[in-house]
Amino acid sequence: MSIRILLVEDEAPIRMFTKINLENEGFTILEADTGESGIAIARAEHPDIVILDLMLPGISGYEVCETLRTEMPHIGIIMLTAKSQEIDRILGLEKGTDDYMVKPFNPHELALRVRSLIRRLRLDPGDEEPKTANSPQMIQDGPFVLDQYARVFYKNGEEIDLTPTELAMVRMFISRPGKALSREEILHQIWGEDNHGETKIVDVNVRRIRSKIEDNPAKPAYLETVWGVGYRWKKNDA
Repeated sequence: MSIRILLVEDEAPIRMFTKINLENEGFTILEADTGESGIAIARAEHPDIVILDLMLPGISGYEVCETLRTEMPHIGIIMLTAKSQEIDRILGLEKGTDDYMVKPFNPHELALRVRSLIRRLRLDPGDEEPKTANSPQMIQDGPFVLDQYARVFYKNGEEIDLTPTELAMVRMFISRPGKALSREEILHQIWGEDNHGETKIVDVNVRRIRSKIEDNPAKPAYLETVWGVGYRWKKNDA
């Protein structure tokens, strides 16, 4: 089945150019030119991925992202922005985007980012195929259980809503307990070898994960910082 992408972009030439290039990559493209219409189409059509412009007439891309994350936590979101300031990228990530690209962008690179996100939607960033019922399903560590087949993460039996990127990161960490992973290693493993973006995207996602899984995010007991290196998952036997 073709991956369905909702492209929310108010500038018609950019929207058409992006649409044509993504269709040439084999994706099915839905279009919206405002945030309000983007939300309506997402609710009606349930796309796999949303490519979302930040600067939209009416409600902003930030607001669209917040709405989609609340209603469709497992959808993939890539934000497009004409701004190069770091604060705009960070705010987009804090709102729950899985990735971002700064305009003008290379359409081939956008396609690579989309394919990387598809792998995260399938849970394993290293696999081209989705998990099947014959795959090892459960990873358990302390109070946590990751059901790889259902793509659900639990703490003490309670489901924790994670974005596709957060879920892929949790899987990477929990399957390598005690191993220190550098920010660069995490970036390439999760966002792809061809992604040469800033490692700040790793830090923001770690912060979001901690806010969801830690009893005290300011003093993380599970997802630890390894100063000067990156992060590691602490092995939990309880």
